[in-house]
Amino acid sequence: MNAEQIAAAMGAEIAVEGVAGSAQRATIDSGASGPGDLFFGLRGATRDGCEFAPAAVEAGAWGVVVRPECVEGIGGAWVFSVADPLAAMQALARAWRRALGARVVGVTGSVGKTSVKDIARALLPGRVHANRENLNTEIGLPLTVLEAPEDSDVLVLEMAMRGAGQIAELVEIAEPEVAVITNVGPVHVELLGSIEAIAAAKAEVIPALPADGMAIAPVAAGELEPHLSLAPRLLRFGSGGDVYASESRVVDGVTEAMVETPGGQQVFHFPFAEAHNLENALAAVAIGVALGSPLAEMADRAASIGFSRFRGERLEIGNGIVLVNDCYNANPVSMRAALSHLASIGEGRRIAVLGEMAELGPGAPGYHREIGVSARADGVDLLVGVGGPARDYDPDDLVSDPLEAAELLAAQLEPGDTILVKGSRSAGLEAVAEELKGLLDG
Repeated sequence: MNAEQIAAAMGAEIAVEGVAGSAQRATIDSGASGPGDLFFGLRGATRDGCEFAPAAVEAGAWGVVVRPECVEGIGGAWVFSVADPLAAMQALARAWRRALGARVVGVTGSVGKTSVKDIARALLPGRVHANRENLNTEIGLPLTVLEAPEDSDVLVLEMAMRGAGQIAELVEIAEPEVAVITNVGPVHVELLGSIEAIAAAKAEVIPALPADGMAIAPVAAGELEPHLSLAPRLLRFGSGGDVYASESRVVDGVTEAMVETPGGQQVFHFPFAEAHNLENALAAVAIGVALGSPLAEMADRAASIGFSRFRGERLEIGNGIVLVNDCYNANPVSMRAALSHLASIGEGRRIAVLGEMAELGPGAPGYHREIGVSARADGVDLLVGVGGPARDYDPDDLVSDPLEAAELLAAQLEPGDTILVKGSRSAGLEAVAEELKGLLDG
């Protein structure tokens, strides 16, 4: 897209002309800007991105998008003047999505959406583009779309939300033809008030599907169920659904599963052992079925599955001690799944280091108590709580921060122990693994 096409897509005025050519990447970080970049000066909570537009140009940016009052004094690049740079970025992303002509999949849900995205990215044939890290918000999703190479065949776009209307906003940008809702649980209930409200917010993706679109949902949809009648077509995954595993077993950390679909059956060898990731894989296979991808080709690609950082990372830290680093986020659904997996692995003691599950509202203490009970029922030998809210797990030891947790573990670990580290992102439990490794190496 040349400058005139970009301006038209954004509804922007070209205030200053730059060099010929086109932008290669969108960015909101002036410090990371370089040749070929189109910098968007977004207004933040404390600083205005427009202030950094001259620095982006100095770094070689091809162009900048700023509000009219920020134009003066910027030269040496294309300068696009627009009332709302964020809305302009979203509009440009929508235009690029349409120009690509790629198939688009939207993935949302309370738990598992990142894993489903990661698995689908590996399984689907062709050139597949997906979100990096957590670029799944009203800012991250358009940046993801604008990163997509022009030869992309499929975009798999994770969509996050913390309130009503946000999924609808992302859907307007992405215009998916396949929508996956992995599940609905008490995540962000503090902000939305009830699980029914969470289900309604997640389900905003369904009415926007085209007439030939496909919604993908679990068999046990719970509070999501009333919304599924709006889907033009529906695929269910899980036992009793359209895409399910009729047989499965775990051998040497690999899940071998006979996956049944409306188009036939296929043996898959998935490079993970967790039961909850088999469910995520079934959702990803359902995406392939919706897009018409051959089962055999997806099965051949299964070995390349890899997960985003801090999501069930398995770390060997010496003396047969294994640490499962699953600290990207936590809620009652994902916590139970992680504890169940902990119960199925290792031959020595099972240790759970648990931080707060955030944004659970007034019922938070009760949710934490239930998880503590689940941990005991799953055979956890040592439960370590990190931070004040973790006292409701009724832990064996309660520590104030990740460093103290690492120090406690270093003093108590025995050969053959298996450790689960899990909590909401705000708990910062990724530091437990980093500090523990340093203590043990030292």
